[in-house]
Amino acid sequence: MTITNFDDLLQVARQQAQPQRLLMVFTCAELPDDCTPEQRREFEAGGGGALVPAMCADKSPEDIQSFAALKLESGQFQSQWHVVFVAALSGRNNTAPGSKDIEQTLDRMVESIKLGALDNMIAFDTSGSAIALE
Repeated sequence: MTITNFDDLLQVARQQAQPQRLLMVFTCAELPDDCTPEQRREFEAGGGGALVPAMCADKSPEDIQSFAALKLESGQFQSQWHVVFVAALSGRNNTAPGSKDIEQTLDRMVESIKLGALDNMIAFDTSGSAIALE
């Protein structure tokens, strides 16, 4: 199945043989202090900028009703996020991943986002659509 939106990811995660945790890093777009006037104009028009991790979360797929519900819940904590990066962490022997594994993986995700190494995550925009970032 091709994942084109967050709800597709939920469906796939729920079908896995082993318990899953969905690890999420919500990011905000920011403009660096040393930006050029052209970069500032682009940012003010809704483009460009750098994605900066703002909030992390982990949930079982069964704990998320839909992307709309996740967006509503996330807005209680971080109202202005722009992109959420998601990775799935699989359990073993019918046991869900432990908190230490979850924390370490979220830390790696945050560092990867800061470095622009996004290959092991799926990015979703605020409408829940999967997006490709350059």
